[in-house]
Amino acid sequence: MRIFKQDDMIDLSQCSFSPVTASNWPLLEDLFGPHRGADSGCWCMWWRVSRSVFNAMGKEQRKGALRQLCLNGDEPGVIAINDSKALGWCAIAPRSSYPVLQRSRVAHPLDGAEAGRIWFISCLYVRVGFRRAGLTKQLIDAAVRHAFEHGASCVEACPTEATGTGAERFVGTAATFLACGFTEIARRSPNRPLVRCTTPLAEGA
Repeated sequence: MRIFKQDDMIDLSQCSFSPVTASNWPLLEDLFGPHRGADSGCWCMWWRVSRSVFNAMGKEQRKGALRQLCLNGDEPGVIAINDSKALGWCAIAPRSSYPVLQRSRVAHPLDGAEAGRIWFISCLYVRVGFRRAGLTKQLIDAAVRHAFEHGASCVEACPTEATGTGAERFVGTAATFLACGFTEIARRSPNRPLVRCTTPLAEGA
């Protein structure tokens, strides 16, 4: 296996994209860090459980909960793989998988939306040293294709327009989503547009 260094350049044409499953879980675990859990030990459970449950869970419980989804046959997201190593992650699932979204001030669904077939991108994470190279856009494109292949009518997200570099950017930037073909459909906060994509981007476009 190639040893990656932080100053390596990514050849995006050499990346493949795959849903996370029980069989490739070790790639995601390595990407997040066995103990770090991507950001503050969240293990991408922030939108999947109530705030009280999330706060009561420790890092290992959150990690176990995400792994259990994979063991149950779910595919909670897509990873970018280069030379047998995961470089990035995009969490995507039907809106019904994210009950906290129903109560979110900025991301709750539009009135009358066909929630059963709406999928939602909730998180993006790229390995340190491989950011700002265009991989986030590739992850979003792959996640959108994955959703439509599984019967989605559209894909939504609630990215940020904030310019900071903190954890709030885990939702992705609005500019990147717009570049992927998303359009703004609502705005409940100055820096958090709700965006939607109704047509998957062709692979390799």
